[in-house]
Amino acid sequence: MSKADITSWDENILQVSVPMDSPLRQVNSYILPDEDGRITIIDPGPRSPETEKCWRAILQELGLSWKDVRDIVVTHHHPDHYGLAGWLQSQTGCKVWVTERAYAEAMLMWGSNTDINEVLPLYFIRHGMSEEWSSGIKAHLESFDAQVEPQPVVTYLNEVQPFGMGGREWKLIVTGGHAPGHVSFYHAGSGQMICGDAVLPQISPNVSLLPGSDPQPLQTFLQGLRELGSYPVSMAFPGHREPFMGFAHRVSSLLAHHEERLDAAAALLANGPLSGFAVCEILFRSRVTTVHQMRFAMSETLAHLAELMRRERAVMIEADGAILFAASESAGDHVS
Repeated sequence: MSKADITSWDENILQVSVPMDSPLRQVNSYILPDEDGRITIIDPGPRSPETEKCWRAILQELGLSWKDVRDIVVTHHHPDHYGLAGWLQSQTGCKVWVTERAYAEAMLMWGSNTDINEVLPLYFIRHGMSEEWSSGIKAHLESFDAQVEPQPVVTYLNEVQPFGMGGREWKLIVTGGHAPGHVSFYHAGSGQMICGDAVLPQISPNVSLLPGSDPQPLQTFLQGLRELGSYPVSMAFPGHREPFMGFAHRVSSLLAHHEERLDAAAALLANGPLSGFAVCEILFRSRVTTVHQMRFAMSETLAHLAELMRRERAVMIEADGAILFAASESAGDHVS
């Protein structure tokens, strides 16, 4: 990489395109320069030889060195946002800031005592996933280990206090659904919102139900969208794709999308009990070609089925270790 891919927004925010695996291929990292020339890095990306090279090129392009990095901030625990934080910390010696809930989720996925790589395939099997798909889940999860090593020593963000970066004070807005403890940053003076993956243009953020995590992730996600949508936003800076205007409209579109998906899942159950995997195959039939995509499709389907149960539009049936979902008798009464 001879020249870093850096876009300047009002001189207050630098957008950096950091490479990652398909299907997304890139994640947005943001650099906020302080008046003294030091910088805060938000969401440095996953760790790989390519991203290490990318960050060396970025600093060279900006005429900076490792010692000029004041802080590293992570919006949420997913590898494409959190993964390089530990390596960058080893180069810079600076603090890595994250919410306490997000770090707990990182430990659920990659902590020394986690068993999620064994638990998740069995969980999917109980929900009807075929051997063809479930046999690849463990290796898929293990493939992320290299992207998050070394783990950073973290400092917890104080969720009720503004956080200073780029010479400005930012309000923290902590939501979940896509990732527990996800933090967005809002600057009232400019109307700028750094929203990570809480709100994305063109893409609907994945909402996953995982064992040991939030038992109602879709409810949490929808509540978070409503909170984020209550702020007057002039420009949103997302984790993927380009910064965008029309934030409130995008939030409304995402809310509507999930209501439509809930109705579609409920309609399937009206024909008789189905496993989560059977519902997933119908809802995502034409879009799942890899284990990576199936993991997210299955987890999102289960999140929607859990929300249907919370709204008393569906019930769970357990028999011989397997789990099915059926329409409830009160399915006609939609509770939101």
